[in-house]
Amino acid sequence: MNQQKWIIDPDHSGVQFKIKHLVISDVTGAFNNFNGGATFSDPHQIENAEVHFSLDVHSIDTNQEQRDAHLKSADFFDAAHFPQITFQSAYFRKMKDDKYSLAGTLTMKGISRPIELEAEYGGEAVDAFGRKKMGFEVKGNISRWEFGLTYNSVLEAGGLLLGEDVRLEANIQLVEG
Repeated sequence: MNQQKWIIDPDHSGVQFKIKHLVISDVTGAFNNFNGGATFSDPHQIENAEVHFSLDVHSIDTNQEQRDAHLKSADFFDAAHFPQITFQSAYFRKMKDDKYSLAGTLTMKGISRPIELEAEYGGEAVDAFGRKKMGFEVKGNISRWEFGLTYNSVLEAGGLLLGEDVRLEANIQLVEG
């Protein structure tokens, strides 16, 4: 079988997240260093691809250095002991049109849990250097509490400082490699 391997083009990809703050608005952030890719068993069929991904926790960026330092601390990601967040797919299934279900195991802060994400296939193109590219938009929600990120504080009015759910969004461009 002729397998095709593709790798993430970090110059044309991004990984962002959002979480509720004070229950009134979202705080957004990104991971600036990441890598990964996909392997397709049939070059004309992207369904059933093997997908893997790794984020460098030290690259977290919320545009606020003090908050970034706190997020790297043991209160949150504990980057000193758990410097990577990883994902390994279990399946990649077509749902409808260009929409796919991407399920697998996410490991964060030493805790592995199954998650399911939505992936939208953007198509293929050849860039100015003659390299074949493929694009995806991946979205989903995870509970930070399920991964041991339980830090919070109760507000004067009784609400929580931070929400439980984290919304993930990744715009991924793969290059044939």
